[in-house]
Amino acid sequence: MTMLLAILAAAATPSPDEARFATCLALTETDAEAAIRDADSWRIAGGGVPARQCLGLAYAAQKRWPASRLAFEQAAREAERNRDARSAQLWVQAGNAAMAGGDHVAARMALEAALSSGLLKDGERGEAHLDRARAFVALGQNKGARIDLDAAIKWVPQDPLVWLLSATLARRDGDLERASKDIQEAAKLSPDDPSVALEAGNIAILSGAPDAAKLAWQAAVRNAPESPAGKAAADALQQFKAAPAK
Repeated sequence: MTMLLAILAAAATPSPDEARFATCLALTETDAEAAIRDADSWRIAGGGVPARQCLGLAYAAQKRWPASRLAFEQAAREAERNRDARSAQLWVQAGNAAMAGGDHVAARMALEAALSSGLLKDGERGEAHLDRARAFVALGQNKGARIDLDAAIKWVPQDPLVWLLSATLARRDGDLERASKDIQEAAKLSPDDPSVALEAGNIAILSGAPDAAKLAWQAAVRNAPESPAGKAAADALQQFKAAPAK
């Protein structure tokens, strides 16, 4: 029993790297500049993958997206050299940092590296397909986006964002039947989301259902009037105002 307790205690005790990473991660939330200094000194001292990852997170906390992407990419490449399974998630983080910084080509490439590694689990794989679809849309490559969104629907059908983006893409491609079906799925999963209500209205108005569009846009305004979706819905509702008398 004593031996078993010793083994369990050892397993529960974080390694020095894990403890250092946890400290650095906590620092990114309170003093990102200090976290950058800490992570960089750790990296120089041979901190390897966790030091570079924390550096990427610290830069992200300051919205310094190019620097964040570079740190995550360097961490991912080092993890690959070491046959470290964390490489896939680090490529995902690099992709999201690139996307946040508006570099959608770099985002697509990083997410391709993550997906091609074969290391992502089902849910992780689905979210990576979703992220790459967002990059494809930003690049105007709707065909690639559709393939990725269909894959995301397979792996993470419980994520309302997958259905929302699929509906939006279908509307843009002129497939209103698909758009209507997918936005209904998004609404089931996230009934109070103003972005879902906004898109439902957009699809309804194009489908020749102005009353349904009005109700959807009113819901978006009611649920989140100050959100971008709520404001866009309020603008859309202006078309229903009576024309001024002549």
